[in-house]
Amino acid sequence: MFRQYDWFDANTFLDYLKQIHRKFPKCYLFLDKAKQHNKSKKVLKYFDKHKKDLIPVYLPTASPEFMVLEQVWNIAKNDLLVLQYYLSFTDFKNKLSTYFRTKRFNLNMRNYLLARIDN
Repeated sequence: MFRQYDWFDANTFLDYLKQIHRKFPKCYLFLDKAKQHNKSKKVLKYFDKHKKDLIPVYLPTASPEFMVLEQVWNIAKNDLLVLQYYLSFTDFKNKLSTYFRTKRFNLNMRNYLLARIDN
């Protein structure tokens, strides 16, 4: 699920979290340790309230090899920035939004999840 916010804080993350929860009533969330993910009282309270069906899994700090999203960023950077020109920032934001709403990344999540076990 892709959403754009002008600012990333505990409130916007909580809003996004609620949208995920509505769409996927029971799921695991693989998160980095950004303060918005694991230090916000609002977010932690929401996780606690829904602990049976919304399970956060915090990945180790400074371990991009465990984050499938790092690979997504690398693919997107190549597709959106290499040899590309945008007339305005608005044009770039629109392209970015369309890209993430329509692009299907053929990444094997299992590789990232099992990387934690294999080491």
